[in-house]
Amino acid sequence: LRCWSNIPFITVPLSRTHGKSFAHRSELKHAKRIVVKLGSAVVTRGDECGLALGRLASIVEQVSMLQNQGREMMIVTSGAVAFGKQRLRHEILLSQSVRQALHSGQSQLKDMAIPVLEARACAAAGQSGLMALYEAMFTQYSICAAQILVTNLDFHDEQKRRNLNGTLHELLRMNIVPIINTNDAVVPPPEPNSDLQGVNVISVKDNDSLAARLAVEMKTDLLIVLSDVEGLFDSPPGSDDAKLIDIFYPGDQQSVTFGTKSRVGMGGMEAKVKAALWALQGGTSVVIANGTHPKISGHVITDIVEGKKVGTFFSEVKPAGPTVEQQGEMARAGGRTLAALQPEQRAEIIYRLADLLTDQREEILLANKKDLEEAENKGRLALPLLKRLSLSTSKLNSLAIGLRQIAASSRDSVGRVLRRTRVAKDLELEQVTVPIGVLLVIFESRPDCLPQVSALAIASGNGLLLKGGKEAAHSNQILHHLTQEALSTHGIKDAVQLVNTREDVEDLCRLDKLIDLIIPRGSSQLVRNIQKAAKGIPVMGHSEGICHVYVDADASVEKVTRIIRDSKCEYPAACNALETLLIHRDLLRSPLFDQIIDMLRVEQVKIHAGPKFASYLTFSPSEVKSLRTEYGDLECCIEVVDGVQEAIEHIHKYGSSHTDVIITENEETAEFFLQHVDSACVFWNASTRFSDGYRFGLGAEVGISTSRIHARGPVGIEGLLTTKWLLRGDNHVVSDFSEHGTMKYLHESLPLPQRNTN
Repeated sequence: LRCWSNIPFITVPLSRTHGKSFAHRSELKHAKRIVVKLGSAVVTRGDECGLALGRLASIVEQVSMLQNQGREMMIVTSGAVAFGKQRLRHEILLSQSVRQALHSGQSQLKDMAIPVLEARACAAAGQSGLMALYEAMFTQYSICAAQILVTNLDFHDEQKRRNLNGTLHELLRMNIVPIINTNDAVVPPPEPNSDLQGVNVISVKDNDSLAARLAVEMKTDLLIVLSDVEGLFDSPPGSDDAKLIDIFYPGDQQSVTFGTKSRVGMGGMEAKVKAALWALQGGTSVVIANGTHPKISGHVITDIVEGKKVGTFFSEVKPAGPTVEQQGEMARAGGRTLAALQPEQRAEIIYRLADLLTDQREEILLANKKDLEEAENKGRLALPLLKRLSLSTSKLNSLAIGLRQIAASSRDSVGRVLRRTRVAKDLELEQVTVPIGVLLVIFESRPDCLPQVSALAIASGNGLLLKGGKEAAHSNQILHHLTQEALSTHGIKDAVQLVNTREDVEDLCRLDKLIDLIIPRGSSQLVRNIQKAAKGIPVMGHSEGICHVYVDADASVEKVTRIIRDSKCEYPAACNALETLLIHRDLLRSPLFDQIIDMLRVEQVKIHAGPKFASYLTFSPSEVKSLRTEYGDLECCIEVVDGVQEAIEHIHKYGSSHTDVIITENEETAEFFLQHVDSACVFWNASTRFSDGYRFGLGAEVGISTSRIHARGPVGIEGLLTTKWLLRGDNHVVSDFSEHGTMKYLHESLPLPQRNTN
């Protein structure tokens, strides 16, 4: 037995049969029994008089959704005092107005002062209305709710504790949501947090301690504490240096400074943390989050259960390495140091990485073999993705050549002067290239992407976060190790970070304070998901690679089959592979058309007929389901057009603005096509597969962008740079250039410094 305020009560044992708390956010989706604690600031309106009905309805909807998934939900709620205060104020105003009208006989009422309302009376008046509101809301989702009022004494009496435990278990068994609150109508005044000085005991004096006590008593998997702040900060929220703590570990509370408590309610953040730690040691996972923010309150509970990075997660397991936030800060610091190096030093790092790729080829191929074996054993990758995952000696040699091209072309990339202007006498302006900052590159099944992107980031002076697919974990690990070894040449290995934590891609896309640009490399679905998830961070890339080849009536017989074969069959999984073949109508039933079909059959390319093409055939191949399809395999669509204009219109309607080709000997038709097709890459008599940074002479690429802002097409070093303006003056002020000032604007263009072309 332990004692607090001279009242004995039983300490809840810390070892529980249902196991330890979850170690990682990603495990929260397995939570079966969940307590949601709604703070006063969440339930009440801003004027503290009445309930925030819209917010409450959203919370009920989320709880109902989880309950209907088969989970066991419990709510610890505040709000009775605020609801009662609203009712009592209304009654007092009504009573005063009647009395005043009777005594004065006047129709004009004087200002009426409302007395201070006692909290217990407000609670008594508000409990029934609050519960009626919950019942009405839950009824909309065919869920029954039940009310339970408790006090601290109910936990001190062993028989009462057993009764409470049995009641709650029976309600959960019947799929009823228990709604629990402290019985504020009879509860004693709040006392100091003396019982919270340690985490072995806890007494119920507010809904934070009640929720923690209940969570442990009921062997709950997860406790969600909703308040009016985003979570736990390392200093009071609102201060300049305050940072949200993603994961909080026992023992960290000494490094945290607590601010004032919320605008309403009895508990502050310090009480919430102590209650959370007590529940955590009892085996219940805890998340403290904001339940009032209009942008997230509609899905905050479901987001937490899905394992998304919301609020502060309490965990007893510290990760072995740095958090992704720490990695982002390390990448930014390393990137700034990298940008300050001399161009020759950055090139030296890339040359070293190129040498390591060939010197350590055996170790790289051994790691890649492990990835391939695991992928094949699990059967989780399609053949095109297995091809992307595979590395070979020739691939590593090509990578090394590409990296040396990057090193050679990077010598004047950062700090290059693009424009010089003499604004006025002794006032000169320069526009110079600078790194973008920190890049997040997310890639699937492409370990060769890691050294390519790393080299481009090093050449452009950017910090880099890399998130690779788990199917290439062994390959990525050794390639990243070699990249950091090369960076160590100048002591900046932290500039390139490989994210190995369990962060979901969606969570990474929310780190707008750490990441300046996201570049996805992978399937169209991955790119679309990232574009949707990115909050305030620009995304560079293309969601699809629907590339067209148009065979004109004046096409050369010798060129057509070679270009089509290379575009479709050389690497069908690539984003720059042919997906739709457009044939001029006059070529149907011609020897050239027969040669095209025969070649595709020999290469085992499955043909899908477009609507117009199908109409010309008695027995046609399977008609295409959509003309906007990226097959990524030995499949393609064939469609018929009347001429170059219709081909262009088709490309604009169904294409993805990636790469489109015309095959013709008519120069006028070719130039019309080149000028009018609005894609990132437009070719004449050349394979779509030339759309590549290495083949363009960029050394490598971070991806191919179909965006119309900033970089477009294969993105090399130039696409990873932005600019800043440098103004050098001598005691210049704007007032000197006014109508009666002594100076005049010149705006003269000045010659640029000689570029280093060696």
